Amino acid sequence: MSNRWPQWLSVNENLKDLSPYGAPQIPVAIRLNTNENPFSLDSELQRAILKEISDQVSHLNRYPDRDAVELRELLAQFINERSGTSFSVENIWAANGSNEILQSIALAFQGDAMGFEPSYSMHPLISKSVGKKWIPIPRSKDFSFNLDTAIAAIKEQRPGLVFLTTPNNPTGDSISLQEIAQVAQVALNVGALVIVDEAYAEFSNKASAVTLLNHHPNLIISRTMSKAFAFAGARLGYMIASKTLVEAMLLVRLPYHLSDLTQAAARAALRNRESLQREVEQLKVSRDSLISELKDLGLQVIDSDANFVLFSGFEIPASRLWQDLVDKGVLIRDVGIPEHLRVTVGTAEENQGFIAALRQILQR
Repeated sequence: MSNRWPQWLSVNENLKDLSPYGAPQIPVAIRLNTNENPFSLDSELQRAILKEISDQVSHLNRYPDRDAVELRELLAQFINERSGTSFSVENIWAANGSNEILQSIALAFQGDAMGFEPSYSMHPLISKSVGKKWIPIPRSKDFSFNLDTAIAAIKEQRPGLVFLTTPNNPTGDSISLQEIAQVAQVALNVGALVIVDEAYAEFSNKASAVTLLNHHPNLIISRTMSKAFAFAGARLGYMIASKTLVEAMLLVRLPYHLSDLTQAAARAALRNRESLQREVEQLKVSRDSLISELKDLGLQVIDSDANFVLFSGFEIPASRLWQDLVDKGVLIRDVGIPEHLRVTVGTAEENQGFIAALRQILQR
């Protein structure tokens, strides 16, 4: 891989063997490969967003609120409403997608980074891109999180950052609050921060790790509006943490990093979130139905708390099944785990189209 760079180009050593993050973008009828919310924003919310943005247009010659105070207040209200917490603007930081949050954390704090794989592939990519060593710790054979393995690895390796993803991507399973709390305590003993990536938290019926923050000051919870809020195109991520950790973000944030238009759109979505939350409940029902249908086809499925499902048990190679589905107009995700594929929960029509195409392929 490193040979693709010309000799005169001094690419950072940590980047030479890496590949850019991305999923295939193929023009097919049914796209279920990137864990997007399949529902378009309803017309009332679209009007609210347009009005909020239009109020900012005449001021675009001025820089935006660099601290996004009003937006962070609304995010705190949303978290408090869902989790029974009492966070304020001082506990919230927002950025252009949760990936910028993760990158800012990696820039701000020292030490190697550790994660439990398979998990979100941007964790090692971001860590390496800022010069950190990445320490991959394998999950159990069934891809579940192994607490004993995690504790032993933290004690031995003494990383600066520990990434936990719950619900996990690409497997969909969750880590319990009790396990997160134990990891946080062990990490604190070695001077490490624990970043809990909750990109899919709204699709889970389990309590959020934000409820642990008052007792574990080394926890950072990373969230996004891309999934549950159907806001992937707007790019808004945020973190919940102690005031001290939020203040550290000010050291690495780019000046005026969050545009007026992004802040305005996000504020409107947060103020009009009822319809979005109804759609999340609908997607949870669709997910459980999709899991049942995959099992009815004789496939093995990891029960998911997210808006996607990882499945296996097919007799042909994963790459061939993926291509056969593309040929039938259905795009899902080959996440690089042998003999497994991941499908995003779509609309009822998209889910039915996927199952129909899959059945035809498996039964031929």
